[in-house]
Amino acid sequence: MSTSTEVQQDTRFFGHPRGLANLFGVEMWERFSYYGMLGILPIYLYYKVEQGGLGLAQESALGIVGAYGGLVYLSAVIGAWVADRLLGSERTLFYSAVLIMIGHLSLALLPGLAGIGVGLVCVAVGSGGLKSNATAIVGTLYAEGDERRDAGFTIFYMGINLGGFVGPLLTGLAQTEVGFHLGFGLAAIGMALGLTQYAIGRKNLGDKAKEVPNPLPAPQRLLAIGAAVVLVAAVVTLVLTGVVNPGNLADVVVWVVGVISVVYFLVILTSGKITAVERSRVFSFIPMFIASAVFFSLYQQQFTVVAAYTDQRLNRSLFGWEMPVSWVNSINPVFIIVFAPVLAALWTKLGDRQPSTPMKFVLGTVLMGAAFLLFLPMVGSGKNASPILAMVGILFVFTIAELCLSPVGLSLSTKLAPEAFRTQMVALNFLSISFGTAMSGKLAEYYSVDDEAPYFSTVGLVAVGVGVLLFLGIPFIRKLMKGVH
Repeated sequence: MSTSTEVQQDTRFFGHPRGLANLFGVEMWERFSYYGMLGILPIYLYYKVEQGGLGLAQESALGIVGAYGGLVYLSAVIGAWVADRLLGSERTLFYSAVLIMIGHLSLALLPGLAGIGVGLVCVAVGSGGLKSNATAIVGTLYAEGDERRDAGFTIFYMGINLGGFVGPLLTGLAQTEVGFHLGFGLAAIGMALGLTQYAIGRKNLGDKAKEVPNPLPAPQRLLAIGAAVVLVAAVVTLVLTGVVNPGNLADVVVWVVGVISVVYFLVILTSGKITAVERSRVFSFIPMFIASAVFFSLYQQQFTVVAAYTDQRLNRSLFGWEMPVSWVNSINPVFIIVFAPVLAALWTKLGDRQPSTPMKFVLGTVLMGAAFLLFLPMVGSGKNASPILAMVGILFVFTIAELCLSPVGLSLSTKLAPEAFRTQMVALNFLSISFGTAMSGKLAEYYSVDDEAPYFSTVGLVAVGVGVLLFLGIPFIRKLMKGVH
């Protein structure tokens, strides 16, 4: 194992530490498997048995997909806590990757709802743990003030989008040509490759990645393990008795994440460890939390409503060959790769003249609502008759909206965080994404391919309305932010 100083001085990967190549690879393969699986999951759930699917009602199927996505982001909060208090980021990431591979193998090999239950829980918990810790470890590769840091994170995020681009292409092709289980199997193979190369290169990550920043005392550790066992037993009991089922899973996740979010805010706001200025800043985060949740409740419908729309309403014919449904999920990563540097350069060039953080949230929320309103001109065009170029244009608006809000939200949560609650504020940002993603499944239950106009217009206008309300509240919010921009 290299020391952290040796790692930080390393320049063997295009001028960056060798460990960055390892993290780039494991994140790329994890995103390959995650988005590859997610691209075919909705149609697997609602396709008829003779088509290779499970034959669930479409609304239940889309609700499950949204609830699953919500659990991934909820697990990111848990994964961060486990790394900070129990295992350290490096070991948490490794075990999370193992859990993801087990999940994909379960989807590929176990039949019916048993495979879905075991597979999605393993992938959700594993992806959450990996998501929260891979980024943290990248940060440990660079010393404070190292000018390579931003470039290193840019390379790392390219890995995310490269995996997100290739995954749906290959799993979708496998699903179309052979069957769903080969598609899930490819996701498992991708994660196995990522895990193998990560295991080989673990020595290049340095000792700082293995540190447990705030170790839990031994008596509390046993208490935490006991609580985890009780929680797992309770969840299994609720599922086996039918209290939690495919029909209400999205509702359950929305309520659980909502309650946890409220408790988190109350714990921080009532703490004696924060100053009056810090408390004001936490209050300013509340409207942004709501806007973020609204944004992601629409944005994450790429994997619920947009998936069903692609399957049933989009003309996927390319020169006489029908494109797999999941290929539409590869459009967004391409736009991110192309336009993320453009928007970052624009904000840098504007400097002090760039929009304030609340204004960027307004832009993201309004654009996201507008993207759904852009579906309206195609209403009534018939089965698989909507032009694919129109979908490309709509997903372009999705991307610009995302770039206005998503990276800004993570940055804002760190800037507004009280000194005693830095990790918890980042957790709150993840919880807004979790809540919104679960809502994307809940909202999808109201979508009907036979009566689309009310859905697209209502969802789109509500998001635009939230954006307008946030715009009107900007002076008050900025006052509460106490000098944070």
